[in-house]
Amino acid sequence: MHIKTVPISRGLDWITEGFGLFRLNPLIWIANLTIFLAITLLLYLLPFIGALATLLLQPVLLGGMLSGCRVLAQGRELRIEHLFDGFRKNTHSLLMVGVLSGAAYLFVWFVVFMVVGGAIGFGAIGELANQPSLAVGGAMIGFLFAALIGLSLTAPIAMATWFAPALVIFDNMQALDAMKASFMACLNNMLPFLLYGIVALVLSVFAMIPFGLGLLVLAPALIASVYTGYRDIFK
Repeated sequence: MHIKTVPISRGLDWITEGFGLFRLNPLIWIANLTIFLAITLLLYLLPFIGALATLLLQPVLLGGMLSGCRVLAQGRELRIEHLFDGFRKNTHSLLMVGVLSGAAYLFVWFVVFMVVGGAIGFGAIGELANQPSLAVGGAMIGFLFAALIGLSLTAPIAMATWFAPALVIFDNMQALDAMKASFMACLNNMLPFLLYGIVALVLSVFAMIPFGLGLLVLAPALIASVYTGYRDIFK
């Protein structure tokens, strides 16, 4: 599959085009987002398996949201049922995206836990135990180091999963192949993604101001921007 490298300005265009797709049917967008969030919240609240079920089904539901984006781009009407397209097409591969990304995140959490635990243990023993200020300082350095490790390890996972649901549901790719292609697409377009991230962060701050209600508009637009980015880079 050919992966294009696009100009940095396209990072902003993905967001503006995402808002364009949202404006075509805002009520159904908000309804689908609400259902999406309700399903993931209910799954997360399940004892023992909630977090795992959420990780597994998020790519499936995202695949449905992206399928709705293509419906709108083709000039057709968006409906609530499009949210569940991921349960009707390539469901196994979408679930595998959740399995692989979930396993990767668990590994990151384990590494971060070990680093934090080591820092706290180091501060609690030896000479530092008799010097509370040094012990606290050592623990804080450990937390900061763990945060940096976590960020550096989660960024590649996010890159691998960014376009993976779209590649699975639109191009019938297997999960691992889709994640590899997504990672390379993000890697080859770091500058557009940098601009995209800055703009999305600024918009998120403004969206939170009116009691977070702006997220009902921003979140669907950003989901749609994943589709516009996919179409820009892979088509």
